Amino acid sequence: MLFELWSVSWIALSSENQTWCERLCLFSGNFIALTLFLSPVQTFVRIWKKGSVEQYSPVPYLATLFNCMAWALYGLPMVHPHSILLLTINTTAVFIELSFVIIFLIYASDKKQRLRVFLVLLSELVFMVLLAFLVIKLAHTYSKRSLIVGLVCVLGNIVMYASPLSVMIPNGLGLLFGSAQLLLYATYYKNTKRLMAERKARQLCLTEVVSDRDETKKTGSTHQNGQLPAQNNGT
Repeated sequence: MLFELWSVSWIALSSENQTWCERLCLFSGNFIALTLFLSPVQTFVRIWKKGSVEQYSPVPYLATLFNCMAWALYGLPMVHPHSILLLTINTTAVFIELSFVIIFLIYASDKKQRLRVFLVLLSELVFMVLLAFLVIKLAHTYSKRSLIVGLVCVLGNIVMYASPLSVMIPNGLGLLFGSAQLLLYATYYKNTKRLMAERKARQLCLTEVVSDRDETKKTGSTHQNGQLPAQNNGT
């Protein structure tokens, strides 16, 4: 949100007649934005030391890279003149985020994940090149170019701020389903325990019935075997 407010403020102040106070605000905004872009450095130092991306998601960095490339394009002199500060901070951010994505590609152990990240990165680069070419060739005024690229920048802001949901949503669904399982277990635990006890009792009764039948058969055959010799001796 901070970056979006800074971008809007920059556009509002991007005129040739800026006061020293306005310029100070812009420089301060650039410094704060740079701090924001450098905030994941500790995470990637950890990835570099461990040699693995672990469970980190590349989506926020790919989204931020797309957003910064869009704003860097917006700051070009042929799109929106007198936007040097906007151009410099976002060009710097592009290199920072691109470095993060490259580190992720190097240390990602899953080949499928690495391929997906590479394809998304390639598609973002191709999209920005085509956008720059089409805007400069087809839109012949600064206002039209600024409007078209500005809409893409707004989209980039939305994607960047929504990107953490790619991590939060699966975890949230996992928490929801896990809680549902625990709730069902707690609800039906006593009934399940009672049914298992009844089943065990029925099995025990069935075993006793079968055992009694076997004993009866053995006893009957013993009596028969004992009577036959006696009858033969009598005759």
